[in-house]
Amino acid sequence: MLIMTGDRVLIDITFRAITVSGLATILASCWSIPLGVSLGLGRFRGRQLLKGVFNALMGVPAVAIGLLFYLILSRSGPLGGLQLLYTPAAIVLGQSALITPILVSLVAVTVETVDPEIKRLALTLGASETAANLTVLGESMGGILLSISASFNRAIAELGVALMVGGNIRGATRVLTTVIALETGRGAIPLGIALTVILLGIVGVVNALIYIVQRWVQG
Repeated sequence: MLIMTGDRVLIDITFRAITVSGLATILASCWSIPLGVSLGLGRFRGRQLLKGVFNALMGVPAVAIGLLFYLILSRSGPLGGLQLLYTPAAIVLGQSALITPILVSLVAVTVETVDPEIKRLALTLGASETAANLTVLGESMGGILLSISASFNRAIAELGVALMVGGNIRGATRVLTTVIALETGRGAIPLGIALTVILLGIVGVVNALIYIVQRWVQG
């Protein structure tokens, strides 16, 4: 009933969740995709070590990332003067850090799995190393889009970061996962169910859109 009537609280929380996690995904993509491509295509010393580090960081709990950013952004922390704690910006920063290892690792694997013959053929036809790498990147685009989708889904579904650095402040930093936990604990089961349905719906829509774009990119 709450969903069908377009409850303003639901709309506000949903919009904030999509915006915060979307910005976190865009921010993380700015450095994660280039780094993932470098790890996938590069042949430099320490490459395997870096890949192992990012693979290990994928398992870091969201609450640990939340605690780290709480300490950094609190008044006594190194960035306390920015007064970002308990703001949507803090959640964006925390979620971007949370999904960075996921995005880097998935992009690296995606690039690595492209048939090596594609790059060799490009080089044989006279393409430069950079042009050949761009060809491989083009072949990887579908997988990279899926990596971005997976990262967004991880961001919007996490609880630890949003709760610890956002504070679950009504009308300011409440997002879907924090309100689901809060309202369910209070016994407001209908609202908790409604928000869960919305969360699953968002994930489904994002996955469907990424699938459509992926099919279009792959021709």
